[in-house]
Formats: sequence, C-alpha cells, structure tokens
Amino acid sequence: MIRGGRSHVSAPPAFSNDGKKLLVCTGNDVSIFSTSTGLLVSALEGHVALVTSVVVEPAQSPGSKVLCYCWTAALDGTIRYWDFALPELMKTVDIKFPIFSMVIPSLFSQHVGSNNSRPDLFAYISIENMNEESHPKALHGQVRKCNLTKSSLAGLVMKETKRPPYMCMSPAGDFCSIINKRKLHIWKISEVDGPGIAPIKIDFHHTRDLTVCAFHHTQKIVAAGDISGRILIWRGFGSREFSKGVGKRSINDEGERPGVRGEDDADSCTTWHWHSTAVNVLSFSSDGAYLYSGGAEGVLVVWQLDTGKKKFLPRIGSPLLYFVDSPDPLLASVSCADNQIHFLKLPHMEILKSISGIKLPAALPKPYDSLYQSCAFDSNKGLLALRTENYAVQIYSLFDDREVGQIQICERNHQSGDEITVFLTKIAISWDGSLLSTVEVRLPEEDLGGLVCLKLWKSDSPSNQFKLSTVIYEPHREYQISALAFRPTKSMVCTTSDGGDFKTWVQNDCKSKEEKVPDSGWICLAVGSYKKKPMTAAAFSADGSILAVAAATVITLWDPDNNVLISVLGDSHVSIKALSFVGHSGLLSVSGGSKPQLDVWSLTEFSRLWSYSLQVEGIACSDDPSTFAVLALLPKNGDNFDEAAFQWRDGVILVFTGTSHVPTATWSVRKAERGAISFLRAKPEEHILDGRRSKFLVAFVNGDHEYVLFDPFGDGTDEHGVKRLMDSSVEEKESFGYTSIYGNLKELEPQDSKSAGTGVVPTGKDWSSIFSWPSHDPPPLTKVCSEFLESLLERRQAVTGS
Repeated sequence: MIRGGRSHVSAPPAFSNDGKKLLVCTGNDVSIFSTSTGLLVSALEGHVALVTSVVVEPAQSPGSKVLCYCWTAALDGTIRYWDFALPELMKTVDIKFPIFSMVIPSLFSQHVGSNNSRPDLFAYISIENMNEESHPKALHGQVRKCNLTKSSLAGLVMKETKRPPYMCMSPAGDFCSIINKRKLHIWKISEVDGPGIAPIKIDFHHTRDLTVCAFHHTQKIVAAGDISGRILIWRGFGSREFSKGVGKRSINDEGERPGVRGEDDADSCTTWHWHSTAVNVLSFSSDGAYLYSGGAEGVLVVWQLDTGKKKFLPRIGSPLLYFVDSPDPLLASVSCADNQIHFLKLPHMEILKSISGIKLPAALPKPYDSLYQSCAFDSNKGLLALRTENYAVQIYSLFDDREVGQIQICERNHQSGDEITVFLTKIAISWDGSLLSTVEVRLPEEDLGGLVCLKLWKSDSPSNQFKLSTVIYEPHREYQISALAFRPTKSMVCTTSDGGDFKTWVQNDCKSKEEKVPDSGWICLAVGSYKKKPMTAAAFSADGSILAVAAATVITLWDPDNNVLISVLGDSHVSIKALSFVGHSGLLSVSGGSKPQLDVWSLTEFSRLWSYSLQVEGIACSDDPSTFAVLALLPKNGDNFDEAAFQWRDGVILVFTGTSHVPTATWSVRKAERGAISFLRAKPEEHILDGRRSKFLVAFVNGDHEYVLFDPFGDGTDEHGVKRLMDSSVEEKESFGYTSIYGNLKELEPQDSKSAGTGVVPTGKDWSSIFSWPSHDPPPLTKVCSEFLESLLERRQAVTGS
C-alpha cells in the first residue's frame, strides 16, 4: 500500500543541526527533506496518529560532531526518540493523553548537574484530558511536565485551558509560553527542574485575542500578534518577578513603562500594525536585529527591531503559517496554507527551493455545487490533476508523492479577503495524457457579465507541462457545462449541458495556405440532443465507437463519427450524473438525488442486469474488461449499519469482476465524501505491494486530497480491509412481459416419454426477447402479439411406436 497527499503544514518543521535537512510533520510520519534539492530523503514511521511536534536535539558545541537525534510527539499519546540519520527508533514514552504541542527547554539550556552530568530531561507538553468533566465550561486543555528520562508524567498541572494551547519556547530554553485568549502566559524554566517544581509565571494582557508569540534570542523581549493584525513587543519582561532581588522600580509608575497595561511585568510595550488580518507568523532573526511576521496576505514582512522600518517579500501566493530559522544564518523556511514549504535565502529574501505538497480542495459557490469535480486521473502515467484556489490546475505524481507541474488557468495575485469571481468546475485528461480540457466559470456581477469558458491544452510530454491550444467562449450559450469526456482513439472531446444538447469537438488539422504549420485549434464537429432533455453525463467506449450521453433519466447511445442515435436505454427515477463503459458490452450509470442508484446495463441485451441503491461518489474501470470499482458512501445513522464494525469509516470501495452483482473485494475508507477513484496502469510491474506484484492498482483520493494506492485483490491484512457487504441488497434482475405483471410461472416437471403417450414441453420462447426493443424502432404490433401468444401455448409431441 502506498500513501501520499498528506499535509506538510500541520505543524512547524525543524532543521537538522547542519541545516542540510528539514524534518516535516506529515500525517503520522515525519518526512525528512533535503534543503538543497527539496526532495524526500527518508521518513520516521512509528506513530499511529497525527504528529504534532518535532524537536531536534542541538549540538553540544559549535565545533562538535553533528548529532542526528530528535524527539517527536503525536496525538497517539506517545513521545518518541529517534536517530533520524539511520533512521531508527530509540525510545518511546507513553503518557496516555493526546499531545498537541511539546517543547524541551533543557535540551537548549547549559545547565548540568553537580557531577557534570545532565539531570533528568523534562518536556513541557500541551495535552487534552477528556477524563475531566464534560460540561460546556470544562477545561480539557492542560500544560503538563513529562520526565523523558524516567518515562513518566509529572502530577503537576501548570495551566488548564478550554482547548490544548500551542507552546512556544525561547531559543535559549529559559522561557516557555502559551496563549490563552487575550492573555500571554510566560514561565521561567528553573535551573533545577524537577517533577514537583512549578516554574515562575507572569501574564501579559491585551484587548484582543492573541494568535502567536516569539522570544528574542538574547534579550528579554517577547512579541505577540493578535487577530486584528497588530504586533505587540514587550521589552524587559519579568524584570520584577524573574529577578532574584527586589524589583528596582515600581510597576505602578506608568511614566517609566510606556505602553504597558496595568501591572504587566515589562519595561515597555510597543505596537506595530501593518497586517490587515490575524498575524500567524512571528519570529526573531538569529542576530536579534529583525522580526519576521506574516499572515493571510501571503507577504513576509521584515521589521527592523530598533527603528520599526520594514521591507517585504510579496506574492508568496498563499497565507503564511510558520517561519523557522536554520542553524545556517543564510537559510530559513516558510510554510504556507497551500501545503507548500519554501526555502528562503537570507537576507536577500529569495525563494531557493520549494516542497510542494498536494493542494487542498477548493470549494464552489452553492449555485454551482452540482458541477463539483474533485480531480481527474492520467492512468497511464499515474498522475492526478487537481483544481486549486489560485485559478490553477496542479499536476501531481501519485507514485512519487510530489508536484510535477502546474497550469495557470488565468492570472491572479493572491490578496487576503478578496472575492473570488472565477471558478474551475471541470477537468478532463485524454487517455494518453497528451490533452487536457478545463471549464471555468466567471460569476456575474449584479446579474451581468457571467461567462462560461472551455479551454483545451496540449502536453509537452517530457516536462508534463501543458500549453493552451484553444479557448471557446460560451460553448453552450448561457448554459453550464455538466460533463467532459475525451475519446480514447481520436482527438475528440464531448461536452454536455443542461440546455438540452451535447457537442463534440475535434482538432482542426487543416493546413493554412500561407502557413506550413497545421492549425491545431479545435472546432465543433456535431451537435446532438434528445427530446430537449438536459444532458447530464457523457462517456466514450474503450474503442471509441460509441458515445453514451445521459439525457436526464435515460441513456442515449450515439455513433460519434456520424452523430447518429443508435439506441436508448432504460428510464431511471432520478437524473443520471455519471456514466462509464465496462469492457465491450457493459455500461455503468450513477443516479443522484433523493433516490441514488448504481445501475449495470448490458449493451447486448439493452437491459439492466442489476442495480444497487447506493450514494456513489466515483466509478472506475480497468484495462481488464471485466473489472470495475465503485466508491460509495455508507449509510448515516442507519438502523442496520454498525459503525463500530467499520471503525467509524464513512465510505466503501466495491470491486466487481464480470457481470456478477457480488463484489470480489471490499475496502472501507475514511473521508469518502467528494472523493474519487481510478485504476492505474503506470508500469505496475515496477511496484510491489504487500509482498506481491500487482497487475493494476486502485487509487483512492479522499475529500481532503489524501490518497492511497493499493492492490484491490491483495490479502487485505492492513487496516483498510473489511469483510464483504451488501450482497443481499442487490435488486432482482429486471422482468419482462407476463412475469413483470403476474410473476414467475411454476416450472414444468419433465415427464418420461416412455411411460406417457405424449410429451408436453414449453415452446422455449424467451419473453425478454419479445418485449425488449429500442424505443425509437418498435416492431409491428402483429409480430409482437403472435410471438406473445405462441409463448403461452404448449407444444405437444406425438410418440410413435416401433
């Protein structure tokens, strides 16, 4: 099983002591990236829940040997000690409570014991204690001490809050702090730290909720940002409470403490304001001369601490979350909300390299929610195309778990709070991966100026970059495009609309008289419709000879070359939202709405084979003509559904082989809503999963764009394998003629022709062939009546003697 698509920005990263590696919390693991190449080097695997903190053990002295040890904490309630050079787990401390944040001040302090040996190592952790009272005002967040040397949790509770707070530590390990709404709590770490010793604490107060704080490297200066974009800098904090002697000045003398509120223990407080929204990033430079800040604007601001002057690194393109210094004074990292980490060259503020994770889902306005499409797959190359919030399409490698390209659909500079007026609603990739099509919608302003735009792109295969080929404005007049489908064998794409028509588009390869280069633009080849019904879905057969288009509740089959209607299938109760061919003679249809349904059709009999009442999120068909998979949502709060049996998962992947309604494999998944699945054909012989070579793989992308690749016919020994289900919920095969009205006839018992004078046998006429015909070409009534009456008669055969 291959996993990927996890967030790189769920927690602050940490640099190695030599600055050559960056340790990043990615889901349940810690990924180690090279700072020179931005590529993944190795990973620390062992936690079974989200990793929330990583602390790298510093070198003993500037010239000493580089150490490769780190501590990690996670929501699984464990703290682990690693040698990340190997990588190897060396120690595990289980405290039984989810850990949301951790600092280890004594790692960075110079305190040693009386025998020149380091005393017990203590960590300060922010945990969630759900054992407390569950009333609305219960304080579940706690700041506790943990003895890492003895693997025990100290009984002392330093602070209780409603939610577990984020912990911040001074670079020298002398102070640690948390933010509790409008208060900043700071503790001084004692030189003699023990399980029952409570650090001295001071508080700072503000008029607005605080969001982030940072300590100066060498001086008693602390900075904090609030939700309004202001930055407060307290200088000389703790001069009275943290001093060994009596305070030198009266804290009530406001003239000597400008900007300080009430009895807050600081010499002065300065306020700076540039950000328009909440401050997410605060960090002092290693030399203490500058303060870095950032927020939703996507701009890194560099403040000169003495003068308040500032300079900027603009157009980062996404809200900033974390800024981390490196042991190399010329290197730093900034983490962004779009799941990217940029390496910065200081002091020039240049982006050297980037770690680009998978983009997060981009929502659509409610009027366009029915047009939602999460992604598109390139099954040959194992690529995924995702729409992003910055008007772009990200091309992501599922096997390498990294970005390999990006297509900017239209230009946009990121601005916090700006109203998004352009949305990407559809993406489709051709079967060979050389073509890509997108649909963008420009929202009207005061009911004027709305626009639908179809764009077709051509790929540069070596670099996976796409170049714009053709732009088609209003391809279906004022109506939205409901579906996109590429033809496998030719350069043709089909678009459908709610306006009651579908169009096929082909490349115009005619050479111009003046130009020797052929025109690669796209033109409309044909237009089709069926009884003016809305066209809601489309799919081509594997050989490209048939185009299936859903006309609301029916399926129409067309010859795409001649634009001729071939046949019409069935009539569903609700509108069809997806179609897919299965091999050479099967077709899947997915209906949504109040009565969702999955139907499997036979193209040889033009009838429904079987159906499920399922809320289907995605369908996929493999190269093997008889195999297909369905991603469906499990019922919510159903009477016959045991959530505990599925470990609280909300979706299931059913794999079918042939025309049987019984799944050959069943897999339960999480976050299935708005997920997607596909079969991958990208060199499966090179990938060995669970100790066996896989003929093909199934790719599942959940609603948060996390994904997993697995062998659908594997042993199922991992946590995703479950027992088969829903075998009894399948509907009976569709009945025809007499049976549809009166039910099945009793079977005739065969009689021995030697003991009876005559033998009575049925005519053998199949009623399904009598009453099944295309709706556009019914047979004559006289022929139907005669065949029906003949099927009811009994044929008698005379037995003659010898």
